[in-house]
This record gives sequence, structure tokens and C-alpha cells, in this order.
Amino acid sequence: MPPGFVGWTFLGPILAVADITASYYPFGLYAPEIVYCYSNALYHASKEADIRLSEHVKGRTINLTMSSRARAALRKVGLEEVFVNQHGIPLEGRMIHGVNSTRRIIQYDPRSKQCIYSVCRKYLNEVLLTATEKYKNVTIHFNHRLVSADLERGKLNFQRSTGHGTSQPEVVSKASDLVVGADGAFSTFAMEQNYLHIWPRGTFMMIALPNQDRTWTVTLFMPLKQFRDLDTESALLCFFGVHFPDAVPLIGEGKLVADFFAGRPSSLVSIKGFEDCLILDQLMDIHGDDFSVVLREFSQIRNEDAEAICDLAMYNYIEMRDLVNRRSYFIRKKLDELLFQLFPNLWVPLYLSVTFTNMSYRSCQANKHWQDQVRRVVVCTDLWNTLYMLQSSAPKRPLSAAMNET
Repeated sequence: MPPGFVGWTFLGPILAVADITASYYPFGLYAPEIVYCYSNALYHASKEADIRLSEHVKGRTINLTMSSRARAALRKVGLEEVFVNQHGIPLEGRMIHGVNSTRRIIQYDPRSKQCIYSVCRKYLNEVLLTATEKYKNVTIHFNHRLVSADLERGKLNFQRSTGHGTSQPEVVSKASDLVVGADGAFSTFAMEQNYLHIWPRGTFMMIALPNQDRTWTVTLFMPLKQFRDLDTESALLCFFGVHFPDAVPLIGEGKLVADFFAGRPSSLVSIKGFEDCLILDQLMDIHGDDFSVVLREFSQIRNEDAEAICDLAMYNYIEMRDLVNRRSYFIRKKLDELLFQLFPNLWVPLYLSVTFTNMSYRSCQANKHWQDQVRRVVVCTDLWNTLYMLQSSAPKRPLSAAMNET
């Protein structure tokens, strides 16, 4: 568990975030961002002071998109409608920007028109933090840096900042029976609002997600070496002029230069999601306070899913930055749409299974492999033979069952 700035919560005498209706057991939680750990009692730990007191918050700026999985977890604590109706912007699909400034739309769900929601990270943190404070047996502490952790003994050591640069931080130690690391791994546009805008460029890409105040959060995904090569204003403007010509006038050269050199690139990482919290909560409902059983079963269930989602996330990244520009991608999309229309309980496209169902990630991945095999056969046979093969080679358990397995 890497050192970092954290806060913690107390449930009565407990260093904890646990189900507030359950018995009180010592339960420590390390979570710099509430986005990845609302857990059962809704938890927040901030790098600095209360983020609700600041108009602008430093840190990662990329917006978050909420799928059906996140909504299911938020529904459990009564916050789904708040984000969907008050803080979420529906995204119907991807808006692909070509080098020649052309645009084309790829809908997420042409059949039933489901959408995902763009949510500002700051709003999400603020709402969850406010919800946490409604529980009288939860106390939140800010400005505490985790410097070490003895997981065998359940002991956490913090440095508490006094707010004065010259003062030595106070050392604070807390103990608990269970420590949960939940910190993960580490401008105004004249554009259509209800889309995830993507500038796919093969080995790199830029995306833009809308905010409620009509601004856009723009993120450039690119190998670190290419970032290092953009070390002057002229190099940056030349690069954007070649690869993102329609974005430059929308951002503005001055704003582009100022924002780009004000930050620094960071590595892509895998983060924990709301679904982890929901599954942990479900296991606690089943096994009560027997954490030896809960944690063992959680690890068994989620380990394969954790490996699968890493693979799926990398594939999605490659798809967004490269595959969406290929003719084979659109042929596959059309075939997916056709087969989904004919066999909605048998053929669920990959993106839909990941985003709009609660199929386990390992099942989504296995389903993708099976679909890839079917597509290869389509190239060599006619449609009727393909439909017959679908019926005979489909997974033994219908997808309609797998979609509700979590």
C-alpha cells in the first residue's frame, strides 16, 4: 500500500467504514478518493482540506463515466437519481473526429438507446462526502498522510498536517482488525454535448467529456516519450495543428499552451470501482461479520474479474485510439447490431455487456472470444450457415442468465 494523503472515518469506537446497520467491528480503510470507495457507509478521504470549500481542486482532471454497474451501486445507497438527474450528462455514443476535421457518430446502443453518464469528479466527491456526513456515527478527518501500515497488526500511522508550513506534522496512530486499501492504483467548446468526443490517431488519442457548466474536460492519451518531445510552445502548437486541427480554435492557442505546461503527464492505471463495493456489501449481507469468509470469497470472486477488466480496458483503449478508424471495425459493429437484433438474449456486443449489464467481467471476456470465433466463420460462409452455427456453438448457459450473475 503506497503512502499517500488520507482521512479516515470512525463508526463509534471503530476505525471503519462498514455497514452502519451491522455490529461494530474495527475496520480500517485507506482511500484518498471517495470515487473508488463509497463502500457501505459512504467514505471519503481527501488529499488536503474539504474539497467542497475550494472552487478548483488539484489532481486528476479526467471526468468519470457512469455505467449501469456504477448506477446499481449508487442505487443501493439512494444516490442514483441524484447523479443521473442533477450531475450526470447522458452520452449516447462516441463522436469520432478525423484529422481532416470530419465527424462521425458511433452509438453505444442503437437498439435500445441506452447511454452512459459523464460526471465531474469534483461533483461526485462532494455529493458522496455530504452523504457520508449524514451518518452521526461517522467522523471524517482531513489532512492526514498515511506514512506506514502494519497490515498484520492492523496498525496505521499518519502524519497530521497543522496547516502551517514551518510546523512539524503530528504523528497519529490507529489500529483496527481489518484494513481495506481502496486507493486504486494510482474551456468552452462548440461541440455536441451528448457524446464522448474522440480524436483517434493510431498510437495515441485525445478525448473530451462534457461538464454541466458547458465546459469540457479534455485529456490526451499518448506515450510518455511523445509528451517529453512537446517541450516548447511551437512544438506543442505544431503537434496539435497536425493531429487535432479542429480542436485548436475551440480550445484557443493561449489556453492550450497554458494548461498543457501547467501540468505533467501521468501513467494509465487500473482503479477500483463501485461494483467492488457493491459485491463486498452483498457478501457481508450473506456472511454477516465473518470477515474471514467474506474476504476469502471476495478474493476468489474478484481476482479473475480484476484480470479480465485489465485486459478489457486495454482492448477498449486500443479500440478508441485506433480500431474505430478501421473499416473492419464498422463491419464488425454492423454485424453485432444485426445479430443482437436477431438474438438479443444470445448475442450481446462486448461494449453493451460491459457497460449495460452486470455480467462478470470474465464472462464478458469469454463471450468476446466466442463472438470473435463466430465472426471469423462469417468471412468464410453465408449468413444462414452462420445463424445455424450460432445456435449450435453458443455458450451452454444463455447470456440472459449470465447477465444477472453478479
